[in-house]
Amino acid sequence: MKYLSLFSCLLILLVFSCNEVKPKSEKEVRTFVKQWNNAHTLIKSTYLDRYYFDVVNYYEKDFTRDEVQQDKNLLFQQFPDYTQRIYNNQLDVTKVEGNFLVTFIKQVTYSGIKADYPSYLSLTIKNGKFKILREGLSKNAKNQEAPIFPSTRESNVTLSKNRQLYGDFNGDGLSDYAKVIAPVIQSVIDTNTKNSDTITCQGGCNSVILFSNKDLKPITIKGAYQSQLENLKDLNSDGADEIGFWDIKATTKSLYVFNATNGTLLTEPIVINTAVHKNLKLIDVFKKTGVNKITVTSSEQVDGKWVLKSKVIVLK
Repeated sequence: MKYLSLFSCLLILLVFSCNEVKPKSEKEVRTFVKQWNNAHTLIKSTYLDRYYFDVVNYYEKDFTRDEVQQDKNLLFQQFPDYTQRIYNNQLDVTKVEGNFLVTFIKQVTYSGIKADYPSYLSLTIKNGKFKILREGLSKNAKNQEAPIFPSTRESNVTLSKNRQLYGDFNGDGLSDYAKVIAPVIQSVIDTNTKNSDTITCQGGCNSVILFSNKDLKPITIKGAYQSQLENLKDLNSDGADEIGFWDIKATTKSLYVFNATNGTLLTEPIVINTAVHKNLKLIDVFKKTGVNKITVTSSEQVDGKWVLKSKVIVLK
């Protein structure tokens, strides 16, 4: 009986020992953070979402993992030369309430600018893997309004959900959405004559179309700071909806017709002189007129006068 009782105790001990999860070591924390840091390149950045938890406190705002990925995409769209490194590879790791707090100096370079930012990550463990719960800057970090941080994009109205355009942009039969991230305008010389020459923007006056489907790459439109999206439906019989981008300026509207699956233009931008040809709608300048055929109407100057001219384009 004595041996049976001892055997039972050993059996219980073994069962509980087998179910015990071995705590992650500080060395593994350091390895994870270095891998995350090294993934901040133009090529690798599209897979950064794998490092994050479902919901992240991202620079003092709550972001979903997908929203973090979209912000990283935008960072590299605006600054393709962006790099970051951990100063002296020094990471300070502290365990706080079951999570790991990692602090370090992040050295960044972009557009010829170099800067150091005291930064932190908070890590948790999900299904045996590290995930980032929080990412941000220390309170004493300088120049937190730099255009590489998401706070510079929060005021952009195109981030709001009511500006999302829905459609099947990759041809899988499911609904996706697209939205535009516009640049932050810094100065305007004359608001009555807005054009790309009189406006300066943080990081350049370029807009970026982002898609909810991660297989679709962002599309950058240079010189565009005010815009509107259009779902043009399937124009080239590939099963996916094409996307239209209106580049809106004071005296012109230009419609860009993109194949969302590869980001290419199906035709030259359709330009309307809105100072002369006012109140034109999409149907007035763009129509699908047959299988793989569209008719476009644009403003052209003939004998010193602005007129509307139409032409048929066969899509390949």
